[in-house]
Amino acid sequence: MRIDPALCIPEEVKLEHFNAKAAIPFGVSFKHVCASMKQFTDFLGFIDTQLHTKGMVRFEEMLMPANFSSMVSEFMSATIPKHCRKVVKNTYHNGHPDILPAGKYKNNAAQHAGADGIEIKASRYLKAWQGHNIEDVWLMIFIFASGRPSDAAKRIKPIRFRFLAVYGAMLTKADWKFAGRNKQSRRTITASVTDAGYAKMISNWIYKSPMLVPEAKADLITGPGDE
Repeated sequence: MRIDPALCIPEEVKLEHFNAKAAIPFGVSFKHVCASMKQFTDFLGFIDTQLHTKGMVRFEEMLMPANFSSMVSEFMSATIPKHCRKVVKNTYHNGHPDILPAGKYKNNAAQHAGADGIEIKASRYLKAWQGHNIEDVWLMIFIFASGRPSDAAKRIKPIRFRFLAVYGAMLTKADWKFAGRNKQSRRTITASVTDAGYAKMISNWIYKSPMLVPEAKADLITGPGDE
């Protein structure tokens, strides 16, 4: 079913909705984050508009939810360094964290630099964010709302992509706990941010959409943070 082409254009990110007092390390500012988010919405709007002209579903309705979230985070980790020359993308395959201080590591590659950098994640959920390890890390998470491949079958009304919030804070090992799984699950064992870690993150908010009102929060089901 073809949708209104207006739904292919993500909602605009405005500088006035960012927190100028947010503490972000390594020279990254809220303006760098804003520019990167705007670049992503431009990218997604272009892709979705082109897909629509060919009668195809939007990009976010094509990819598995976890894959789309991963794509959002990868885009941010690649784009923030283009706007902030004090940091670089970690070029080590599956290296941690995603963003490193510029000029500190050979070939801008570090297998595991710990808290010496910024780890980027994206999620459709307002809580229960996950990682693969219990560790000290400066975590920045981009929360968004978008369609899913299952929406049509569930008769869920299409929505425009929108960023809802960006939070960031230095988390320690004590701010994580391993997430369990049942015996039938094939899901990789992960670690989840605790309530204490969550409090650190939201107290240092970087961006909040006007759409992030109590009613909207109630509609967002807390779930696994990789979707």
